[in-house]
Amino acid sequence: MSSSALKIGLLGLGTVGGGTIAVLSRNADVIARRAGRPIEVVAASARDITKPRAFDLSGIALVEDPIELVGRPDVDVVVELIGGTTPAKDLVLAALENGKHVVTANKALIALHGNEIFEAAQRTQTMVGFEAAVAGGIPVIKAAREALSGNRIEWIAGIINGTCNFILSAMSEPGREFEPVLAEAQALGYAEADPSFDIDGIDAAHKLTILAAIAFGIPLQFESVFVEGIRHISRADVEYAARLGYRIKHLAMARQVADGIELRVHPTLIPTSQLLANVDGVMNAIMINGDAAGPTLYYGAGAGAEPTASAVVADLVDVARAFGSDSENRVPPLAFQADRLTDLPIVSMEALETAYYLRLHVLNQAGVLADVTRVLGAGGISIEAILQQESDPGAAIVPIIILVHPVPEHAMNQALVEIAALSQVHEPIVKIRMESLT
Repeated sequence: MSSSALKIGLLGLGTVGGGTIAVLSRNADVIARRAGRPIEVVAASARDITKPRAFDLSGIALVEDPIELVGRPDVDVVVELIGGTTPAKDLVLAALENGKHVVTANKALIALHGNEIFEAAQRTQTMVGFEAAVAGGIPVIKAAREALSGNRIEWIAGIINGTCNFILSAMSEPGREFEPVLAEAQALGYAEADPSFDIDGIDAAHKLTILAAIAFGIPLQFESVFVEGIRHISRADVEYAARLGYRIKHLAMARQVADGIELRVHPTLIPTSQLLANVDGVMNAIMINGDAAGPTLYYGAGAGAEPTASAVVADLVDVARAFGSDSENRVPPLAFQADRLTDLPIVSMEALETAYYLRLHVLNQAGVLADVTRVLGAGGISIEAILQQESDPGAAIVPIIILVHPVPEHAMNQALVEIAALSQVHEPIVKIRMESLT
């Protein structure tokens, strides 16, 4: 074991920063045995360095100016835990230019600026670790990048936002509607005061951007991801899906098809027989299907102080093992060698082919269902199942649930325009995509 410690500078002393210090301290011996050298935090920067904190900062120099920290000669690795892209991007690039390795838990930073950051790391012969940027303590980056490197990855499907999963799981309980459950998630600390980043799908899209780049050898391209949140999902949809043998999950999906790569995040009906359908609460899970390994599942805590710190420390161990080694022999950050990334086309949602769940409200009169099925049939859309809710014979409007077999989205959308124009159809039609994950 080398006697010289790997010296760490922390940018950020919040929840994950405290967790990282705690894990490095508590497990110092086993970490050193694995890394081949001790790993020590020697400096840290935070917005308010005088603020009392619940973790031990003894022996750590507290630096007010983060740019001073990234230039300190006694720091080997800068751990960025401040979040966001400003000033995180400038600090990370400055650290790399100063010859420091970087570990980050910042999914937005990697998804939006990773191409530039990895180019800088290659130029400066430094390493960038970002395991903690996707799914907290679940080692899915390492699995996709290294353990499955012998596979042609066919698709990735993941529940990678704990807030959305908590809300949809709670809505499966009797009487639970979206808004009260969201308020509960906020009270429990699972959702921010402004929850849009989570419930509108942006957080999951950042993470999918990273996973897809590693899986398929494409540049990071967040702007190409189709994103749809869960605000429009009602308790009624959750209940109808359950009656038909499905659960609604907010699914991140990347798939390689003949025309390119699908990149999409949206609510999805998944058969209850699938493992992903049974992931509840704030837990995360990612399924990766490789041509050799078949489907593999990665499950665990997607957030939290120590689960995320676990991933941060794992990256630090990787840096310690490779410290001083030839940069040409390191694992590429996006799995594929930098000059072998391929800018494959991203499949438009209009060209996507998938099955659908439809919820319509129609006049309670004879012939309505025949008119709806006629429109679907004319569009080449095949019906898998129909659920017609029993209602009061005197009710003027009744719900109809229709499941259709896979069809191109453009054909589905055109049919829905025609169905919505029928005088017997009331209220907007609810459309939710379906995935069998086979």
